[in-house]
Amino acid sequence: MEWLRPITQALDTHTILGVGFHAFSEFMSRGGPVLWWLALAVALFWLIAFERLLYLYVSFPRRRQTWICMWQKRADRHSWFARQQRAAWLSQAHIELTQHLNLLKVLVTLFPMIGLLGTVTGMISVFDVLEAQGTSQPRLMAGGISMATLPTMAGMVAALAGMFTYSRLSKMSESRELHLERLMRAK
Repeated sequence: MEWLRPITQALDTHTILGVGFHAFSEFMSRGGPVLWWLALAVALFWLIAFERLLYLYVSFPRRRQTWICMWQKRADRHSWFARQQRAAWLSQAHIELTQHLNLLKVLVTLFPMIGLLGTVTGMISVFDVLEAQGTSQPRLMAGGISMATLPTMAGMVAALAGMFTYSRLSKMSESRELHLERLMRAK
């Protein structure tokens, strides 16, 4: 990874940031190019998950208060039209609360698949070394084996953390939706 060399040289290796960056770049170079695709998918997942958290804790409470105020201002809450208006607001809340959750689920499903792709490319590298050098160069084969196992491990770790995060976000969205529905039925 020639393009990382100026960044690595700019960071002082005696600082925590420099040591961390050096360890990260070493890990990524040992894992092969597929590990960069996995890192991109993981970064996208966490970006979307952070957006969902911001929505759940900052934006949704304001929206919920707006919907409740509009419902409380209605004089008629029992007519067919009033019930349809409440259903429309609840439907809008459901759409907003579950936005991007399916994308998070797809990304979590892709993490192990990307890791397995790294395993395949690493094993191809091992077989190329075996073909060219024979079995007399175990150090050359070790690099390919490392390239085969690191993406799989990283994909599994990312999938485990992603499954936990997805399930928590999904549960939080569902509970907020049910709470809004109870508030609008009670008042």
